[in-house]
Amino acid sequence: MIIAVLNQKGGVGKTTLAVNIAAALTQSGRRPLLVDGDPQGSSLAWSSTRERTPLFPVVGMAKPTLHRDLPQIAQHYDDVIIDGAPRVNDLSRSAMLASDLVLIPIQPSPYDLWASLETVQLIREAQQFKPHVAAALVINRKIKNSVLGRDFTDALAPLGVSVLPAHLQQRIIYAESAAQGLSVMEAAPHSDAVREIASLLTCILGSGIVQSRRAA
Repeated sequence: MIIAVLNQKGGVGKTTLAVNIAAALTQSGRRPLLVDGDPQGSSLAWSSTRERTPLFPVVGMAKPTLHRDLPQIAQHYDDVIIDGAPRVNDLSRSAMLASDLVLIPIQPSPYDLWASLETVQLIREAQQFKPHVAAALVINRKIKNSVLGRDFTDALAPLGVSVLPAHLQQRIIYAESAAQGLSVMEAAPHSDAVREIASLLTCILGSGIVQSRRAA
């Protein structure tokens, strides 16, 4: 399975999601590759900060030929997670064309909602060339017990994209673990953040994409 984590808006938590999904896949016994498709190199920076033995390899491929170059590399791994670039349409399109699933992290904010419209439009364009590319929204940095957080799922309906039922709340452990080059599973193995990531992975694996890819 190849998953691209994309949003045209920066600062929505793409790298946090990409890193921790890859870590959760490793913990479940799979062999993931994390591809940094963002010229800013956030995933590569996370990896270089790490002092422990790597959980999974991280490579930089911030180029518009990603969809042509990645298949040869991907065949050596069970899964590939692409940490995509904001506001670089050719890189985003290439990441989408390389993927089986596009995850769109979105914070409970009208600004994020408006920006995500552009991402969804790019996905629709990519589906013209690769119809089976799936897409789903992931609500990230949700503030517990806030009115906006409770009502935000309904506000996303006009986008016409599925919203995964597993939401991630605003938690300091995501930033603290990243600063050490760790996943939340390593930094706080019994935390609510770990349970959130596990629930998210369950949603992804339950989508049927992994099974259909293996059958192919």
